[in-house]
Amino acid sequence: MTYSPPKVWTWDTENGGQFSSINRPISGATHEKELPIGKHPLQLYSKGTPNGVKVTVMLEELLAKGEPGAEYDAWLIEIGDGTQFGSGFVGLNPNSKIPALMDKSTGLRVFESGAILLYLAEKFNLFLSKDISERTETLNWLFWLQGSAPYLGGGFGHFYAYAPEKFEYPINRFTMEVKRQLDVLDKNLEDRRFLAGNHYSIADMATAPWYGALVKGLQYNAGEFLDVEVYKNIKRWADEIYERPAYKRGQMVNRTKGPPLERLSERHNAQDFDFNSKN
Repeated sequence: MTYSPPKVWTWDTENGGQFSSINRPISGATHEKELPIGKHPLQLYSKGTPNGVKVTVMLEELLAKGEPGAEYDAWLIEIGDGTQFGSGFVGLNPNSKIPALMDKSTGLRVFESGAILLYLAEKFNLFLSKDISERTETLNWLFWLQGSAPYLGGGFGHFYAYAPEKFEYPINRFTMEVKRQLDVLDKNLEDRRFLAGNHYSIADMATAPWYGALVKGLQYNAGEFLDVEVYKNIKRWADEIYERPAYKRGQMVNRTKGPPLERLSERHNAQDFDFNSKN
């Protein structure tokens, strides 16, 4: 049946399937709740979704480089329960989306995953070249990811995997766009080890949890549907990144699903990984 939009849209609180309880057309806090604060300079409030993994990977990569100032507490924000609408989190990120970061050493809040990666790269002078050519190419791909991933997640992922009903038009529309994006990435990686050249950067950290997971069959169970085997350059790139020890640690943090040894709901010390492996 063809849908005819009303003259004025009204909010149906039951619309949205499994996300109906947390989707709403207004912003702001729904309840009072302060955020916990740990002892480390960086306080991260997140969940182990692709956007959250970007930042925990970056922090683990910085620590692997010997940066003690990158020590962090990672607090779990259960977005399915609406924790992101608590007053403390809204004060940190008025957009009520994970991840959000508080840097106690500067008193600055940083929200939006791409902004956090850029902030940390500039703060520690790592994973973003000072050379104007390399820096610009890295930022080209970082912002490409920030603009492209919503078509993969909120577009394709929603209608293919999460929508209460499957409709041909939106699935075909977003599948076409995701396939185009994959082709863009694959062609870029034909003669490059990493997205911006031969150096691992924040562009790779941002993109691997999204498109790397997709070609490795870890996202939406859509590998066969998207015929991801044809994207051989992305697969080669993703396989290398997913073998990095810091990446392996980062993708465990604030993760609540999957095998117990592959998830760590909160991270407050490096030893938390050791404890997790023993239990």
